[in-house]
Amino acid sequence: MYGIDVSKMKLDISFIDNNGLKQHKIIDNTLSKIALFLEQLPLDAALCAEHTGTPGNLLRFLSHVINIPLFLVTGYEVKHSLGLQKGKTDKTDAHRIREFAERFSDKLNHDVFKGEALCELQELLTLRNQLVKDRKMLVTLKVSKESNPFSSTKAHEITSLQISRFDQDIKDLEKEMLSIMKEAPELRENLELVTSVKGVGLITATELIIKTENFNKIDTAKKAASFAGVCPFPNSSGLMVKKSKVSPMGDRALKSLLYMCACSAVQHNKELKLYYQKKEMQGKPYFLIMNNISNKLLRIIYSVVNSRIPWDPNYICADPRMATKNIA
Repeated sequence: MYGIDVSKMKLDISFIDNNGLKQHKIIDNTLSKIALFLEQLPLDAALCAEHTGTPGNLLRFLSHVINIPLFLVTGYEVKHSLGLQKGKTDKTDAHRIREFAERFSDKLNHDVFKGEALCELQELLTLRNQLVKDRKMLVTLKVSKESNPFSSTKAHEITSLQISRFDQDIKDLEKEMLSIMKEAPELRENLELVTSVKGVGLITATELIIKTENFNKIDTAKKAASFAGVCPFPNSSGLMVKKSKVSPMGDRALKSLLYMCACSAVQHNKELKLYYQKKEMQGKPYFLIMNNISNKLLRIIYSVVNSRIPWDPNYICADPRMATKNIA
């Protein structure tokens, strides 16, 4: 097992040599250096690296091309699994990643290359989200200056022009994202199924497809709810029993999008609107109700994707008691 600490410029590699001694190696995070390193590995070699996002994409791609097993772990997992640790360097991080992989080899998940379509889709969505944030900052600046007794005409003109450019760029990115998904049959089908659910739009559907790797990596609604941070967990110890609460470690971007979908669904989805009104009459807190609706939306989405049948607002779920009665 090879433990790899990934950074933008280099890879720190920890491994055990044939004599049983701990070794450390540094290579550049470039195509030629990584390819040379992977080609020199023994046939039964396996890699374990920290999930660092963009800096590790080259390693992920080349390990897929050369067909070498790669396992990705988070820094949080490594830090909290090896007991009390003192000091931190890239070299020690690589050793700790290797030790973690050797100790918990049965819990490692094999990294699967997402494919070019999903990679490009993720890049476009990341850029789109950044442009949305920049546009929001300019709009806030423009609104705040409207109350000033004096303001620059030129500044107002440039601000308005930049906002218009952002609007056009965002539309172009969304158009390109839609085009990519339409060209890939497996992405197009899931996009149509997910967006058939009332309240779920293009951006939320795209985010779900990317984060779940087209519903292959996160293959159940329960896992998706836990990943997004809309699934409550028990909170008790001994005789102390508190209310269940969601984990703060969920994916904030996906959770925010699901909340917006829940807000839309409450207005346009009759079933969820009735659920909201029922819980509101029971005195439940607003955000608890919306969190439950987000969870329900995920269950509906996964039901639609698994059944390959678009969402039907007039669908009535069969009573399971009737099926039992018929069998009897």
